[in-house]
Amino acid sequence: MSAQLDTRPAARTACSANRDSLAALEGALPFAARHLGPDGADETRMLAVLGYPSRAALIDAVVPADIRRRDDLPLGGFAQPLSEADALAALQARAAENAVFRSFIGQGYYGTSTPPVILRNVLENPAWYTAYTPYQPEISQGRLEALLNFQQMVCDLTGLAIANASMLDEASAAAEAMTLAKRASRSTSMRFFVADDVLPQTLDVIRTRAAPLGIEVLVGPPDDAATAGAFAALLQYPGVDGVVADYRDLADRLRAADCTVVVAADLLALTLLAAPGTWGADIALGSAQRFGVPMAFGGPHAAFLAVRDELKRHLPGRLVGVSRDAQGRIAYRLALQTREQHIRREKATSNICTAQALLAIMASMYAVYHGPHGLRAIAARVNRLTAVVAAELRTIGAAPTNETFFDTLTVRTGARTAAVHAAAQSRQLNLRAVDASHVGLSLDETVGRADVVALLAAFAEAYGVPAPTDIDAIDARLLADGKGADGVPPAVRREVDYLTHPVFNTHHSETEMLRYLRRLADRDLALDRTMIPLGSCTMKLNATAEMIPVTWPEFAALHPFAPVDQTAGYRRMINELEAMLVACTGYAAVSLQPNAGSQGEYAGLLIIRAYHASRGEAQRDVCLIPASAHGTNPASAQMAGMRVVVVRCDASGNVDLADLRAKAETHASRLAAIMITYPSTHGVFESEVREICAIVHAHGGQVYVDGANMNAMVGLAAPGAFGGDVSHLNLHKTFCIPHGGGGPGVGPVAVAAHLAPFLPNAQAVGYTRGAQGIGAVSGAPYGSAGILPISWMYIAMMGAPGLRAASETAILSANYLAKRLGEHYPILYTGPNGLVAHECIVDLRDIKDRCGVTVDDVAKRLIDYGFHAPTMSFPVPGTLMIEPTESESLTELDRFVDAMVSIRAEIAAIESGAADREDNVLKHAPHTAEVLAADDWPHAYTRRSAGWPLGTAARAYWPPVGRIDNVYGDRNLVCSCPPVDSYA
Repeated sequence: MSAQLDTRPAARTACSANRDSLAALEGALPFAARHLGPDGADETRMLAVLGYPSRAALIDAVVPADIRRRDDLPLGGFAQPLSEADALAALQARAAENAVFRSFIGQGYYGTSTPPVILRNVLENPAWYTAYTPYQPEISQGRLEALLNFQQMVCDLTGLAIANASMLDEASAAAEAMTLAKRASRSTSMRFFVADDVLPQTLDVIRTRAAPLGIEVLVGPPDDAATAGAFAALLQYPGVDGVVADYRDLADRLRAADCTVVVAADLLALTLLAAPGTWGADIALGSAQRFGVPMAFGGPHAAFLAVRDELKRHLPGRLVGVSRDAQGRIAYRLALQTREQHIRREKATSNICTAQALLAIMASMYAVYHGPHGLRAIAARVNRLTAVVAAELRTIGAAPTNETFFDTLTVRTGARTAAVHAAAQSRQLNLRAVDASHVGLSLDETVGRADVVALLAAFAEAYGVPAPTDIDAIDARLLADGKGADGVPPAVRREVDYLTHPVFNTHHSETEMLRYLRRLADRDLALDRTMIPLGSCTMKLNATAEMIPVTWPEFAALHPFAPVDQTAGYRRMINELEAMLVACTGYAAVSLQPNAGSQGEYAGLLIIRAYHASRGEAQRDVCLIPASAHGTNPASAQMAGMRVVVVRCDASGNVDLADLRAKAETHASRLAAIMITYPSTHGVFESEVREICAIVHAHGGQVYVDGANMNAMVGLAAPGAFGGDVSHLNLHKTFCIPHGGGGPGVGPVAVAAHLAPFLPNAQAVGYTRGAQGIGAVSGAPYGSAGILPISWMYIAMMGAPGLRAASETAILSANYLAKRLGEHYPILYTGPNGLVAHECIVDLRDIKDRCGVTVDDVAKRLIDYGFHAPTMSFPVPGTLMIEPTESESLTELDRFVDAMVSIRAEIAAIESGAADREDNVLKHAPHTAEVLAADDWPHAYTRRSAGWPLGTAARAYWPPVGRIDNVYGDRNLVCSCPPVDSYA
């Protein structure tokens, strides 16, 4: 048995402290003691309630003995925990190994100036980054409004009717647009045309996504699209080479050929260029990165996806709409329920269950802060500087190949190509390496006069001519010349106003912006206010020390395609994090490229398919999935070209072994994999997990262990050791990356040794993991690299004993809640000894049958007690799934129990007839301050029982709106900013 970390602060007196050694004093307050909620006295009380003498004894009773790991996590130099200061210093040393050059690489990633008011009050503010996905609208009005602003911004700039609340990145958004176009198309064609000036990383991801679906990807000059016989065509606007093309005629020909027009557009360029929707685009996509979100070595960045109105039912991801609350006030909620994997499951064409909410909020606030005139001025300045560079390059003798441009030039440098790159790098400038005869350069809002002078000097040195220094003289010459000075063809100049809603024209002073951000944050309930007891989502402490490195320029300001000799520190940190995750999972290798859990699932299944194909067994395409599985599992399997076969669960909620054996035998010749979640989706450690793995292996399949519940296993059990072949991990769950209101996330894929050769590549941008590797699953080689320092810091500060203690404490807290709540509500599933894993399911179905109270009523009533609701009706309709995590104190756990016990008493009053079946505190919850203060009180129950249910004199949170209808299919919802003054 490995040593157990004692993270419990001991009671000390001043005298006893004086007798401690220096070593003891230095280690007196380990980070783990701050991360874990219960202290020593709390733990003793919790164990007494459960009837166990120690935490170790409890874990022995919960975790099956045959999967327990008995060794310490092999974390190497990180086995022993670092203090916060030491961990920050160690990471700073790695950051210092990076070289932050001025980037002119472009290719979808640009320098941007994050307004400090947004940096400090959104990105660095736990009120925003610790919030959960806004499925509970009454406590999410702030982030819902911010995301609605994002949708309106995208609609205005693209000229299309409806946009979603963000996608993962531009490349995967393009792949989603491809499948969207296919399912909406009347064409029988399986061809998707991609213009040859589309971003290469986008093409890479499209090819990965298309292959399992049988879609043929054709690449050629844009004009060839109309005769390609494709169901859809993707155009880049402007192209990767910088050309700004007039696609009006081509769009007409494509639509006449029943070919959907898909446009990947630059959001900043659209402030000057005609909106795609005005010249024939059916779908528009792109990245909002340059709206105030740092490059961060590739992510996280919010992509956008917008469609004409007829396609809205096919739109993947999340969509925010405008509704009304019970009092008739404007209110926001998620609309249309476009998370189709929960409805169509294995028939779904998208597995997206997350977004980049925090980054979309930043981008929307960038637009709110600058407004239409400010954005246009930023774009015009970038465009004018590009014109200055183009004009002077012609003078130097390095004429750009593109006459039209917004911010990008491709320069024919011939034999001087290497000299140009060398001269640029000597000035700490990075240019895009196009090929042996051309270089590319892209300007952005961070480029100043001195940067332009240095850039032109690099070309002048390579061409042996004097370097120009007077930018104003060049600019004056352009203005005098007039004709075509800005590179934008007159036919595609923007003539239509945009961002006319008051929200984009009100908050331009920092005072107004600051107050707007505070006002929105106050409308939300996030982890900085209260426990968020969501089962399956692990809302735990996101320590400030973990968040600090995210904004260091050595991590935030690097381009993902910067030369490798400039990114040594980043790659060292990434390699160390991969090794840490290998140690935690028991697998052989990890790829951090997938930028969401759903993408990690998808990558893992593609790896399994590639492995079978390498062995001459490409026919293996059956994926067994338990009936309890999360909807992304069957959706991911379908996207990977697999056929889903559902395996029953038995009465205890575990996989039915007899049904599994029968189906594995029936499909033995075609069995590719099984997808299981462990601990199970029902919140228990299934004791037969090794048998499940053995059955599948015996019939030639691979075992995919969904890592959503890894928070119960780190240091206690390893999927790679008990039979798993591949897993994805949710760094935004187990490893402390914040949920950010619904994203960012990271979903690395971990594999056994025999699958390691098939980990994702990104060959279009020069990243090759292995010759047999699958294609890219995100646009950047390391996915959302900018937030990886968070998980590095967490593991480094916890060390091996701390990580194990976190898992044990999560299990202890869940069982404590299950025990106490079980005295008032049925706990649906338990394992041996009547215990649960890290979460428990409270069954309300009998209550609904007896008195009509639903899970929605309980969830909304919890708001009156100051709590976010648990997970509702998943995995079993009519239940609440509760996960306390290791970070919640006993005081908070007891406060939650008190609220649930009080609600049970309110339910009992309805059951007995003491309270009316319809006019009661649950059916009308939540109660706003406005409702409670109204002169007229129409209810049979009292204001005090409604607003102060536990008799407290004050409340930490008041919902800004009353109950909102949760019917997602409401066709009357408007998914753009309402034409009312709801921003005052």
